[in-house]
Amino acid sequence: MTLASGPIARGRPPHGPLLSEINITPLVDVMLVLLVIFMITAPLVATGVKVDLPEARTRELASDSKPLMITIDATGDIFIGDAVVAREAFGDTLRQLAQASGDPASLRVFVRADRTLAYGTVMQIVAEVGAAGFPKVAFLSDSRLPSDQKEAP
Repeated sequence: MTLASGPIARGRPPHGPLLSEINITPLVDVMLVLLVIFMITAPLVATGVKVDLPEARTRELASDSKPLMITIDATGDIFIGDAVVAREAFGDTLRQLAQASGDPASLRVFVRADRTLAYGTVMQIVAEVGAAGFPKVAFLSDSRLPSDQKEAP
């Protein structure tokens, strides 16, 4: 009996050494097929399904309280509503308004600030509004564009 020798005896295929390189051709084929599938299905997903939705009629939500309007003009003067409030008394005035309202968490606060004011000044005012107990703060802005600016495309 003879012992087998050669590539079969050592566990290697008889037609040469193993290649450790990735065969790119099947990978490219699969990627192209996936690309074609996505190109075909993408417009279908974007258009969606047309549905005739039913109509619903509801009444508007009742809002018992008017929002609190805080305005800061270009000189830094602070107004609550139409009344001028000194900067030093602003926090105390807000706390008194919070106590008088009963539930300051439900009251909306709108802040209007002149565009020439420093960002830090406006943020100090907003921080004081939050510290007084008003969590709902919104900024108001002028939606009109100056004549020298155009809308973004």
